[in-house]
Formats: sequence, structure tokens, C-alpha cells
Amino acid sequence: MILLPTQFAAETSSGIGALGVDGRALVIQLVTFALAYWVLRRFAFKPILKVLQDRRDLIESGVQIGEQMKKDQAALEATIAKALQDARAQADGIIADAEEASKQTVREAEDKARAKAAGILTEAEQRIVAETKRARKQLEGELVGLISDATEVIIGEKIDATKDAQLIDRALQGQKA
Repeated sequence: MILLPTQFAAETSSGIGALGVDGRALVIQLVTFALAYWVLRRFAFKPILKVLQDRRDLIESGVQIGEQMKKDQAALEATIAKALQDARAQADGIIADAEEASKQTVREAEDKARAKAAGILTEAEQRIVAETKRARKQLEGELVGLISDATEVIIGEKIDATKDAQLIDRALQGQKA
């Protein structure tokens, strides 16, 4: 059967030909598309999908690492806060101990100063007592000499030492009373 151009035109006006699509060209295009798809799938899609999957894994890994770093940072900050709190408590304890030690040292120094002052005062009192006794003895000696001289002037003669001592003792007894 030989198709004439008029018959071909009539045949193409129905079905797919009515749309203006050539059937053979469509088949060739479909085969070409299938072949191109197979080649791309075989040689391009797998490496591209692998690269995309690797990137996705890398990004997910980075996100997990970031989350882990945030957790680690929070834990580290808590540890640092605890260490600072412990250090402050320890420093406060050391300061309190130092203050107590300094107060104790001051108390001991004050006690030593009081003891030394008391010793100096006692020594001074002893010196005063000794000086007073010495001054009295000296005064008594001078008084004995004056009384002896006065007695000699009044009586007009020298009295012996025994009688002189008795008179002086009586005079001193009268002066003390």
C-alpha cells in the first residue's frame, strides 16, 4: 500500500498526528532520553548523590559536634563555677584563720606587754622601797650625827657611844610615833 500525500495527511490528522507530533521523532526522543537517563544514572547520579550524602553526613556530624560542644561548655562552666565557689570558700577560710591568728598574736603581745609592765612596775616598787630604806638609813645616820652634835652642845660634854645610842634611839622612837 502506497500512501499518497493526501492519504498521509488524512492519516496524520487523527490520533497523535492531530496534535502535530511526529511519532517517529517522539520514539527517537524517548530512546535518547532513556539512554541519557541511564548514562546519567550510571555515571553522574551516584557520585552526585554520594557527594550530597557525604555533605549531609558531614553537616549532621557538625551539628552533633556543636551540640556536644554546647553540653561540654555547660559542664565546663559548671565545673568552673564550682571551682570558683570552692576557691572563694577556701580563701574566706584562710582569711578567717589569718584574722584569728593575728588577733591571737595581738592578744599574746598584749599579755607579754602587761607582764613586762607588771615586772617593770614591781621592779620600780622594789627600787623605791630600797631607795626609801637607804634614804631613811642615811637620814637616821645624819640625824644621829646631828643629835649627837646637838647633845654635845646642850650638855657641853661628849657622851659615850652607848649612852649616845640610847638617847638617839629614844629620840627616834618619839619621832616615829
